[in-house]
Formats: sequence, structure tokens, C-alpha cells
Amino acid sequence: MTPSHSTESLVAEPQQIESPRAESREAEPYSAQSQQAALDALHRYFGYDSFRTGQAGLVDAILAGRDVLGVMPTGAGKSICYQIPATLLPDLTIVISPLISLMRDQVDALNDLGIPAAYINTTQDMDEQGMVLAQAARGDVKLLYVAPERLETERMRSFAARVPISLITVDEAHCVSQWGQDFRSSYLGIGEFIAALPSCPTVAAFTATATQHVRRDIVALLNLQHPQVTVTGFDRPNLFFDILRMPTNTKNVWIANYVIDHADESGIVYCATRKETEALAGLLSERGVPAVAYHGGMSAQNRNDAQRAFVTDAAPVVVATNAFGMGIDKSNVRYVIHHNMPESIEAYYQEAGRAGRDGEPSRCTLLWNDSDIVTRRRLLDMDSQNDRMSEDEREVVRLSHRRLLDAMIGYCRTTECLHAYMTRYFADPDAAQSAPPQDESSHAAADNQTSNDPAPAKPNGCGNCANCLSTFATIDVTDIARSISRCVHDLNQSFGMGKIVAVLRGSKTQDLLARHLDSCPSYGVLEQVPQARVRDVLNQMTTDGFLTVSEGRLPVVHFGPRAAATASSDFHYEIKRVERPAAVGGRTGQVKQSGQTLGSDAGMDTEVDEPLFERLRVLRRDIAREIGKPPYIVFSDKTLRDMTRIRPVTNAQFLAVNGVGENKLNLYGKRFMEAIRSFEE
Repeated sequence: MTPSHSTESLVAEPQQIESPRAESREAEPYSAQSQQAALDALHRYFGYDSFRTGQAGLVDAILAGRDVLGVMPTGAGKSICYQIPATLLPDLTIVISPLISLMRDQVDALNDLGIPAAYINTTQDMDEQGMVLAQAARGDVKLLYVAPERLETERMRSFAARVPISLITVDEAHCVSQWGQDFRSSYLGIGEFIAALPSCPTVAAFTATATQHVRRDIVALLNLQHPQVTVTGFDRPNLFFDILRMPTNTKNVWIANYVIDHADESGIVYCATRKETEALAGLLSERGVPAVAYHGGMSAQNRNDAQRAFVTDAAPVVVATNAFGMGIDKSNVRYVIHHNMPESIEAYYQEAGRAGRDGEPSRCTLLWNDSDIVTRRRLLDMDSQNDRMSEDEREVVRLSHRRLLDAMIGYCRTTECLHAYMTRYFADPDAAQSAPPQDESSHAAADNQTSNDPAPAKPNGCGNCANCLSTFATIDVTDIARSISRCVHDLNQSFGMGKIVAVLRGSKTQDLLARHLDSCPSYGVLEQVPQARVRDVLNQMTTDGFLTVSEGRLPVVHFGPRAAATASSDFHYEIKRVERPAAVGGRTGQVKQSGQTLGSDAGMDTEVDEPLFERLRVLRRDIAREIGKPPYIVFSDKTLRDMTRIRPVTNAQFLAVNGVGENKLNLYGKRFMEAIRSFEE
């Protein structure tokens, strides 16, 4: 495995964070012999010669008996950080994961590698669960996957009290924090479960998306003792990010055309509602695309069938709600499209991050419009309801959700590099909404710059997102912004966006006249300005902090913290809008950036023999069907591409392929080498 592409500024040094856990456990010195044992296990089971960025330090710490928190982007190899120690530690490793739908695939993949693993979840009856626990008690299982709710059962507590446990791993650890995007109250019991154990196992927590605040919560609520905290950076350089503002009634057609144009690729489309999910999946099926729907309203069996169809490539496209958010481990997803704006950057990055887990170039496109914002604001009150929290706690959660939504809106409206926006957000979520430094080339006053736009990037920026490949026009909207602020004042901060726009444009609707809003001093002052432009500036002013919008069923516009600036004589306000959008073309992996293939492994495919690659893909599919497992569990696309370059025909050559370990050689080596020999004859 080659080290992942990362810059030094994005890789945090291991940190010391004080923990409230009273009981102390001394970490053992970690020897060079143990380090070599970890590397040997990595090669033997996974077929890799070296660890990726951040992995070795976390493995070292766990084997030394030190608690850890690993924050690594999707596809960076978090699982290896606890799976390698699990093979070397003397006793059981318990993996706590909310992903019941994913447990089977995770366990299948480990067993396929020669690592004994099992799971317990609600798909099994009591007898099956008893058999698994008995195997784990005998030492026949190295990793046992359970959901957090399982820890509350007397059976699991009794088991954990009598069976030696070396390591407790908490996957998707951000779920423990009320400040995170995916808080789950069941995670609050994990710390209590660990504290009740007769021994003091090492605790390892992992997540792909955690701000500094969430990281502090994880350490405190899981009672991590003097943990090593490793943050490897949040950027995914192989992902191309794109934002498209689009009317709701054109989204389905755009998505259908994109999917048809990329018929030989696998993708996920996220929708906000079950109704949208079923409608879009139906449209794709009508147009000849094998697509399945997935949402929480389906039966467990139907959801399982849909997931299996997707991961086995029987249906290359799944249209899903966020019920599918973390429940997928398919490495060759080439695109993720969001039909609607998610509720937070964390949720978006978690879902978009399902693309390109194999490191290959992939695309993440977000479709949005103002209706998405209105819908999300209406849902804020509902999202903060939780019977296990007090009213004060619910208010904290509501305000947290509002902050998360504001950052997501900022992402949709920003004209800066999309990669930079997200990496800065996870480093400091408040920075994504703070006013940037003044750029010498700008004519706007520093206090009045768009809050999400830093100084202009270099030409072409990262070259790997739509904003950096687009040309933007700067539009002076000072007079429109002043008029909007006056109107909000004239209406006593008592109306929503629709009424404000209607008053400014001099609408003569019966409702407006009945309220005598035509007598407002601001009535008709922007009559000559297109409605879309007035609404656009109004929305941008809320993003930039001049205005705020209350949540709930009837959102109302109020003055924001920067409102006073609009009354200043030197107030100047500009917005940037796309003048020439980035070109979209070809296969996902062939979108060009400065003459190179998009992604960190640009140019890699020039060595790949496509006919041989396709033959190996067919063989992989056939083997997967024979053994009843997803194709990626046999070999990833990346491993197949490496085979086309090395063309192994001996065991030693086959083991030299990236991603081939001893167990994979024994299981599949003969058939793949025969296919390669046959191809070359």
C-alpha cells in the first residue's frame, strides 16, 4: 500500500487530551519487533507492503495499550488501524458499529482475508447469537462486531464480564456527540459499558468527520485515557466536487441523463425523502438503468435485497435516503449525486465520501436550490427532539443543528475552492463562516466581503473542483442589499423571504394588499430588478451574516450580526456568480485537469490493458456470484488494475500485486493467473 497523498499541514501531530476516566492504565513500550509483526500481518493478510499516512502510528499506539482517536477520511484505511492489532493481540476485539446492514460484508471480507470475525445483530435468532458468543469465548473469533444497542443487553454485559477483551473499537465515533451531524443516543452508553468491564481494555475510536468540538466530546464521553489523537487531514484529492443550482423539476432529468451517460459506472444518488427516492429509481428503471431504491420505509428484507443488488453489481445504481448514509462499503463507486442539499457539511462529506474509496478518480455532485434551504430550516425543530434530553439540552442541539445548516448553505453558495472550504471547516467549523482577510485586488470593504470566500486562489486553484475550473463574474449589488435591509426594517423583522421580495418588487397580490404592505416605504423600490436577482442577494445576505432566518414552519427574516454595516456610507457589497461553468465530460475518471486525469493517481490508467482488465472483472464477478459475496470482497478494481500491469503467472508474482495476501492467493490466485495466461496466448 502506498502512502496516501497528504500535505504536512493537513497531518496533525499526535495530541494529548486530558480524559475524565479515573482508572489508569500504563501503556507498554512498543518494540521494533512488534512493529515488524504489524508489517508482517499487513502483508500476510492484506497484501500491502507499507502503511498509509497515520495508520502506523495508530497501530503502534494500540499495540502499546494506549487509547486512540483516529480521524481519517473515508477510504484512508481506518479499519486496518484496528484490524491489524486485533490479529496480534491475545484476546478478543469488540467492534462497536451502528452499521448493522454493513456488518455481514465487513465480516465476510475479514474471513476472506483469513481473519476470523463474526457479528451479532437483529438478523440472527437467539440460538445463532449464542453460537457466535460461544465461538468468541473459546477464542475462535478475533473480531466481534456489535451495534451500540447490543451493549445494553444483560446477555452482552454478562459475556463481556467473563471473556478477556484486549481492544474495544468504536466505529463512527462522531455519533456520540450532540454537536455532530449524526448523534445517536445509544452511543452515550458505550462509556458506561467500558467502565463496567472487570479489566481495562484499550479503547480505539475512529471517525471520518469530526470537528475539534466533536473530537473533544468523543474523548470525554468515551472516557478515553490520555489518548493519542491522530488527524490525517480531510481532503480527498481523488474526488471532483461540483455544485449545481437547479430548479426542482429539472433535477430528475439531469440525474437520469448523467447516469445513462455513465452506464458502465457504479453510483449512489441521495434523495431527501422516500417519495423522491422511489420516483427517481422508477424513472431510471423506465429508461433502462438497473437501479434500486433504498429507504427506511422498506422492509428489512427489501433493504437487504437492494443493498446486495448494489454491492454485487446486479444494480449499478442505488437511489437512497440517508438511511443508506453509512451502510455501504463498496470501493468502486464512481459518482455520488445529491438530489437535495443535506443538513450539514458532515453529513454531505460522509455520504459523498462513499465515492472513490479505492483511490480512483470519482465525482461528487450536489444539486440544490432555495427550496432545499426552506425545507431544512423547517425540519430543524423536529430534528432536535429527543426524549432522553432535557429542554435545555434540546435547545443546545437545535442551535448546533442551526450552525451545521448555516455552514452547509455556505458551501452551496461559496465561489472558493470546494476542497479548501471543507478542509478548513473540519479544522475549525467557525472559520468557514468567519470574514476572510481583505485581498488587495478587491474593491469591497473588508467588513463586507462574502464571508465564505477567502482571498482569490491561484488560477485554476486545486484544479479538482468545479469552482476552481469555472470563471466567475463579480456583480455590484450594493443598492439591492441596502434596499433589502431597509425593507426588513420597514416590516419590523416580521415576515419571511417571500413577502420581502414581493414588497420590494411591488407585487399586487391579494394577500399583500390585504395586509396593507403596499403602504410600506420599501414597496416597489426594486420593481425593475428581476425577482431571481432580489432573492439571490437576499439569500446571500443571510449566508454572509447581514440577515438571519428563523427556523420552524414559518421562517422569518431578522437582522444578523453584520446588519449595521449596510447603513454605513462606505458600505459596498458584491457577489460572484458563474460566468463560464466547468466542463463536464467523458467517464468520471477521465475528467481532465490541466491535461491530466483527475485525482491523485493521475495518469495511472495509461499502463492498464483495458481488455485484460475487463476479462478480470468478468472473472471476479463470476467468482463473487459463486461464493455469494460482493465482487469488491474478492478483489478491488485497484488490485485488478495492478494485475494488468504485473501480469503475474507465479505465486510469488501474484503476491507482489497490491492488495493480494496469502489467503487471497490460496483462494483465487490459480483462476486469475490462468485467465492472465490465457489472455496472453
